[in-house]
Amino acid sequence: MTDNRVEDIYNRVKAVVVGFSIRPGDRINEVALARDLGASRTPLREALNRLVAERLVEFRPGTGFFCRPLEAQAIYDLYELRRIIEVSAVMLACQRASDTALAAFADETIRYGLDITGLTVAEATARDEAFHIGIARLTGNAELTAELRALNDRIRFIRWVNMAARVKASKEEHRAVLQALLDRDADRAGDVLADHIARRKEQVVEAVKEGISNIYMAGADELMSRVIGDG
Repeated sequence: MTDNRVEDIYNRVKAVVVGFSIRPGDRINEVALARDLGASRTPLREALNRLVAERLVEFRPGTGFFCRPLEAQAIYDLYELRRIIEVSAVMLACQRASDTALAAFADETIRYGLDITGLTVAEATARDEAFHIGIARLTGNAELTAELRALNDRIRFIRWVNMAARVKASKEEHRAVLQALLDRDADRAGDVLADHIARRKEQVVEAVKEGISNIYMAGADELMSRVIGDG
């Protein structure tokens, strides 16, 4: 089997578990999943082991692989970690990014990153993630960027839940962060981004409850396909 085929299977399994197509805490039926993906057990097991290392799947000896639970405390902790990483990133970006790189990032954000009206929740979330990853890349620190990408995978479902409700506030906050970057005002950029990312515990609990409701009632696919209105 080619490396490209193995990577394709990994990416497809990852999409299944990130989007909770398998319900939180449920055992992963390897035989059924291999059949659905048209894959053999060996590359599927390799993909699942990679996802265990990335903390997107749990392995229980003697029992098998399980989709990770959707728990408020874990999500809260991840948002707290995200705030620490991203505040550091935006402050470094203010100091390190070249004028050319900042101008290109601003142009890309203004053209594609601010108006998400008419996009699906999944599409809008992808643009939101791209904005934050773009800031991380401005630091020139590849390890920082990779850590943020991995963290995004673990909170993406909750970002889907939050996206439609926060679209107007999110756009304004992105504009404020962008302006602080262009002004190279590291303190202001850090403060705005910290407020943008911060979640109180009760907000996380409600988002997790809504997320679980979506998984068990409408299904994750319905959540991803909702269209963002003009916020």
